[in-house]
Amino acid sequence: MKFLLIQFAYFFGQRETRRNLVALGKFFTLCAVVVVLFALTFHVLMAREGQEHSWLTGFYWAFTVMTTLGFGDITFRSDLGRAFSIVVMLTGNLLLLVVMPFTIIRWFYAPWLEAQLHVRAPRSLPETTRGHVILCGWGAVARELALKLQGYGIPYFLVEADPTVAARLHGEGVRVVAGDLDAKLTYDELRVTQARAVITTLDDPSNTNITLTVREASPSVPILSLCEDAESAEVLRLAGATQVLTLKQNLGEQLVSRADTASFERHVVGTFKGLRIVELPVKGTSLVGATLRSSQLRTETGVTVIGAWERGAVERVAPDLVFEENTVLVVVGTEAQMGTLKQRVVGDVARAQPSGPILIVGGGLVGRAAAEALRRRGVRVHLVERDPEVAARCEGVADAVFVGNAADRHVLQRAGLATAPSVVLTTNSDEMNVYLCIYCRRLRYDLRIVSRITLERNLESINRAGAVFVL
Repeated sequence: MKFLLIQFAYFFGQRETRRNLVALGKFFTLCAVVVVLFALTFHVLMAREGQEHSWLTGFYWAFTVMTTLGFGDITFRSDLGRAFSIVVMLTGNLLLLVVMPFTIIRWFYAPWLEAQLHVRAPRSLPETTRGHVILCGWGAVARELALKLQGYGIPYFLVEADPTVAARLHGEGVRVVAGDLDAKLTYDELRVTQARAVITTLDDPSNTNITLTVREASPSVPILSLCEDAESAEVLRLAGATQVLTLKQNLGEQLVSRADTASFERHVVGTFKGLRIVELPVKGTSLVGATLRSSQLRTETGVTVIGAWERGAVERVAPDLVFEENTVLVVVGTEAQMGTLKQRVVGDVARAQPSGPILIVGGGLVGRAAAEALRRRGVRVHLVERDPEVAARCEGVADAVFVGNAADRHVLQRAGLATAPSVVLTTNSDEMNVYLCIYCRRLRYDLRIVSRITLERNLESINRAGAVFVL
C-alpha cells in the first residue's frame, strides 16, 4: 500500500502528467457533448415518428449504438431516423473504438507504467550503510569491477540518472540507486561520507564534474577516476580525485610488453615494501622449453616467479611448469635482483633482432599509447588506421602511418606485414579484433599477434582465432 501511494505521489506530481490529464479530460468532455447531442436528436426524431421515450432511454440508445452493441429493442421506423443511426454508429466507432483506446494508452496508461519504473529503483540508502563502494557509470569496466567487489564481499551501489535504466538494472539484480550524477543530494542519499570509495568510469568531462560534486558532499572520501586522455589526468587531480587511472594508456603499454620480445624491457606492474612485481616475456630467450626448476632463476638471480601469463590468463606456477614461447612470467624481486635478471636474459634476446617494424592496427588512445611506448624503446612502429582524421593525429607517434582498412591485404603489405615480428590489434571492436586476428594469422602463420578485448566473454574466441596474448 505504501509503495502504491508513492507511485501515485510521483505520478500526479509530474508536470507532464498534469498536462496529460487535462488533455484526457478535454477528450472525455468532447465524448460527453457528442452523446448529449445524439440523445437530444434521438428525442426529436422519435417525437416526429410519434414515439415517446424518457431521457435515460435516449442516453441508453446513444451508448448502445455508438458501442455497436445493437440490442435492437429501440429502433427508428423512418429513413431519416435510420440515417441518423448510421451517423451515430460511425461516430461511435471512431471515438470509442479507435481514438479512445489510443488516447488512454498515450496520456494515462503509458505514463503510469513509466511512473512505476521511476519509483521501482531505490533513491537512497539506509543511514546505517557504510563501507560500500559507489560506482558512477555502468560500462564494461564497471560491470567487471562489480563482480570483483562481490567476490570480495564488498557492497557496491551504482548511480544511474535515467530511472528507466535504473529500474531495468534493478530487475537484473544490479545494486542501483536512481539519482542525478551531478547533484550533491544524490551522494548525501548514498551516504558518501560513510563510503569506502567512489569510482567513476565515464568520459573525462563527466568524471571531472562528478568528482567536484562528490568533493562538495565529502572532502575525504577516496575518489578513483578513469581517464581516457592522459592530458586530463591533472585536471581530474585538481578537481579532487584521489587516484587517476589512465586505463587506455596503461593497456597500450602492457600490450607492448607482450609484443616487443626482441629487447628486454621489464614491465613493472606493482611495488611492495621495496620489491618490484614485473612481467617478463620469455620468447627469444633460453628459458623457452625450460621448466621453473631447471631455469634456476631463483638461484642465479634471487627473483621469485609467482605466476605465468598463458594467453589471457594468469596460471599458477609449479616446479615442473614448462615455459612456452608465448609465456610471460610474473616475477618478484628487489631492484638489484631485477638487474641481475636482465643480465641473465638480455644476451639471449639480443641475438634475435627483428628485421621489420612492429605493426599496430588502430590509431585510438590505446594504439597511440602502444606506439609511443615502443618508440621510447627504440623500436620501429608502423600504424594502420582507416579513419583519415584519426590517422592524422597519429603522425609523429609512429614511424609511418598507413590510412586504409586493415582487412585489406594490400594495406597490410604496404605497412610491412611480411617482415613484422608482431602485430598489435587495438581497435575498440572485439568482433573486428577477432576477425583481424584470423586474417593476419592466415597471411602469416608465424606472426606474433597481441590483441586487446573489451568484454571478457570474447577472450576464448580471440584465443581460438590465433592470438598469442590478449589483455
